[in-house]
Amino acid sequence: MRIIMLGAPGAGKGTQAKKIADKYGIPHISTGDIFRANIKAGTELGKKAKAYMDQGALVPDELVVDLVADRVKQPDCEKGYVLDGFPRTIPQAESLDQVLSSMGQEIGFAINVEVPDEHIVRRMSGRRACVGCGATYHVVHAPSKKEGVCDRCGEPLILRDDDKPETVEKRLSVYHEQTQPLIDYYSGKGCLKEVDGTKDMEEVFTDICAILGE
Repeated sequence: MRIIMLGAPGAGKGTQAKKIADKYGIPHISTGDIFRANIKAGTELGKKAKAYMDQGALVPDELVVDLVADRVKQPDCEKGYVLDGFPRTIPQAESLDQVLSSMGQEIGFAINVEVPDEHIVRRMSGRRACVGCGATYHVVHAPSKKEGVCDRCGEPLILRDDDKPETVEKRLSVYHEQTQPLIDYYSGKGCLKEVDGTKDMEEVFTDICAILGE
């Protein structure tokens, strides 16, 4: 069961990826986690990635694909895995297909968590983060007991720059330009499945399980 999660920033694909991994007993793989693990372990690939990151530069596609390829060859991926946040572009998707083909594998499902832009802007601009302990809240869906104050440590809650409407709109613009073509790519390969991400989180997960087969 090899799965790719697609969806705009804030669509909830990371949350669903974790739930899929827990239910089906397969690893949840994000590029951020792979980078951190390789850098911590001091691998050759990790050292190369760190050199780019230290300069504030994007890690090149070729290196990202190498890191992902190395990860999916690990024993815990034998039964499958959920890729979250990769691939982001058509060249990355094509390189991943080549790597998997050389291993006699292919992606089984590309699941797109579909949420309209205006819904995402509303959802993300309602987020609040604690300046003290980092706990997160939502003014509508998961408010703190006292407005603007963290339940855990009593420190103030703020709207992070990343969650401000103008920042979210910029991120969505980049997503549509770079990542949206992946939807067409996987649709053409016959493995794209779409779910309505505006539903309740558990309902979205139920829909995904129906696609994957319980």
